[in-house]
Amino acid sequence: MSLARVHSFSISLDGFGTGEGLSQDAPFGHAGERLHQWMVATRWWDPGGSGGVDDAFAQQHGVGIGAEIMGAGKFGPPGWHEDPGWKGWWGPNPPFRTPVFVLTHHPRPSIEMEGGTTFHFLDASPAEALETAREAADGRDVRIGGGPTMVRDFLAAGLVDHLHVVVVPILLGRGVRLWEGLEGLEAGYRVEATSSPSGVTHVTFTRTVRGVAEAP
Repeated sequence: MSLARVHSFSISLDGFGTGEGLSQDAPFGHAGERLHQWMVATRWWDPGGSGGVDDAFAQQHGVGIGAEIMGAGKFGPPGWHEDPGWKGWWGPNPPFRTPVFVLTHHPRPSIEMEGGTTFHFLDASPAEALETAREAADGRDVRIGGGPTMVRDFLAAGLVDHLHVVVVPILLGRGVRLWEGLEGLEAGYRVEATSSPSGVTHVTFTRTVRGVAEAP
């Protein structure tokens, strides 16, 4: 069975995966771009960027991925469902190049974009969404793309096989925390940490026991 993977998910030292006050002009709220500066500086993002630890982790983002699941908050700002013309943040040629399943309480018809990305809109549980995405992935893995509430829901349901979190040395103080309600999560995973000269720490969780949702 294909794996469910989270890659390059950045959080602050106090555990926030996004800031407060999200809007079309501020996709990450008061956090701005601070959570993702490490990624923007890599060769994976910009051919003129840096190599090393950060780039090595970033390069794994799309390897073997056949579909993505993302939350409504990643697809657009609050209220995007009221705009029939909204097609995401990424322009006519989004970077996903796979089927993308957007979890929302406001489904709409699928949107086929350039480059192989098609957005599908589901009102479904994490388990149902993952089953649908796995069918579309055709044997490849499914990326759980965020935001923090959705990743937390998939973790709580025992559906994530591999989790890559990037701890960025900033304090946000407010926003949406990733780890809320996930006490003891590490017990089911092999946890490894790698420090980078950029100041971030890459923490990976690789599942060693069957998840809650898969238990008999």
